[in-house]
Amino acid sequence: MSGRGVLLLAHGTPENLDQMEEYLTLVRGGRRPSPELVMEMKRRYETIGGRSPLAEITFMQAAALRTTIGAGIPVYVGMRCWRPTIIDAVRQASDDGMDDLLAIPMAPQYSTFMLNEYDAEVRRAAARRPRVRFVDSWHDHPLLIQAFAERVREARAGAPEQIVIFSAHSLPERVIREGDPYVQRVHATVRGVSSYAGLRNYEIAFQSAGRSPEPWLGPTIEERLAALARDGARAVLVVPVGFLCDHAEILYDIDVEAREKAARLGIALRRTTSLNDSETLVRALADLVSRNA
Repeated sequence: MSGRGVLLLAHGTPENLDQMEEYLTLVRGGRRPSPELVMEMKRRYETIGGRSPLAEITFMQAAALRTTIGAGIPVYVGMRCWRPTIIDAVRQASDDGMDDLLAIPMAPQYSTFMLNEYDAEVRRAAARRPRVRFVDSWHDHPLLIQAFAERVREARAGAPEQIVIFSAHSLPERVIREGDPYVQRVHATVRGVSSYAGLRNYEIAFQSAGRSPEPWLGPTIEERLAALARDGARAVLVVPVGFLCDHAEILYDIDVEAREKAARLGIALRRTTSLNDSETLVRALADLVSRNA
């Protein structure tokens, strides 16, 4: 039997601390991490409870999407840096009789740097069957904008005076100089969310830069916080629009590291609740499937 399915693409995360070295080796393209890096990442994961919920939440999103789109359309999950791998997911789809897969990266702002590797993995896995069609960017989808704006409104209901910082994952500056549209698409998402949520003043920052020595996009959240503190700010709301669910870069980089920096500056930092399996987010995903039927 032939059919069509959906493939959600995510970064992946280890299931426990003993898998950290293997995970970091995959993240680094096969290069083994230093013992110091392994220890540091284990420490970060220990701080947030010993594991990241990214995989669990991605499967929740897949289950919710499957229920929403109905029609017997299966939804698969493939991870670039963990299991189930993208190759595993595509092979399972093939075994299930799928001859057409719509691949949706669970990172709505398109970046060649971030998504080319997903694309390459998908196409290597699906060399003959099934056919794979790629949704490469959905940064300005109306329902995505609405989903983030709902979280902003919830967070600001009791504290509208908070300064808002929108954040997204940093990239090497050279990628942008080479013409990558990532920054423009992050700004488009922010414009949409701020308009929908009724914000007139906000900041944009980048977070979770890699460890390579080259310059990465800024300003960082910490740099924004320092500037705001100099201007007398005392309360900040961080809105991570570059991320769709809780994981280490939210639970540690913002909730621990940035919050500690803010406290040292005399600023109370709060964060919007992650979208996770938000009904509005799932509707956005379902609309992508419908548009690409």
